[in-house]
Amino acid sequence: MQTIKNQTETAKKLKANLNMILEENSWLLNQIDFNEVEALMEHIQGSENIFIIAAGRSGFAMRSAAMRFMHFGLKVHFVGDTTSPAIQSGDLLIAASGSGTTSTIVKAAEKAKSVGAKVAGLTTQLKSPLAGLSDLNVHIPAADKQDHDNNRSRQYAGGLFEQFLLLLSDAIFHQLWKSSGIPAEELWKRHANLE
Repeated sequence: MQTIKNQTETAKKLKANLNMILEENSWLLNQIDFNEVEALMEHIQGSENIFIIAAGRSGFAMRSAAMRFMHFGLKVHFVGDTTSPAIQSGDLLIAASGSGTTSTIVKAAEKAKSVGAKVAGLTTQLKSPLAGLSDLNVHIPAADKQDHDNNRSRQYAGGLFEQFLLLLSDAIFHQLWKSSGIPAEELWKRHANLE
């Protein structure tokens, strides 16, 4: 059995990789304007329905956000699921796209605006179509997936943005939960039980 003191070179590299990922997320934490995040949280609290859209790995991270918001008792829908209703005035679309140019996400934002819903954009690019359509933006200045020069991240293809979406949405959920005073046992009643 291998001990921590006697790690292989590969084990050391794996640990270094994880440390780099954590350091990059910690760096990004200090680049965020949390007034923007607070405004997003207020929009979440004040909306009738919350719709979430993101693609690829960002989509997986945002599905996690949708699940946590549902546990909190919010009416939340992931765009594209067959059970998603029509978006309407009074609703909120949370749209995450590193580049801010993903066509399906931009089109969803356009549709949301056309019916009077609010749009919150989570993006690395404030000069993007998504940012231009959004009522509020949370600027996440991570590298996008086409940034190959390692200026903002040594990770591949937008990994830092995708990871940070999950961490940031968990922080929002945690604040909503703790400020509500609702016990964990109440939230647990909404946890999936058909597993």
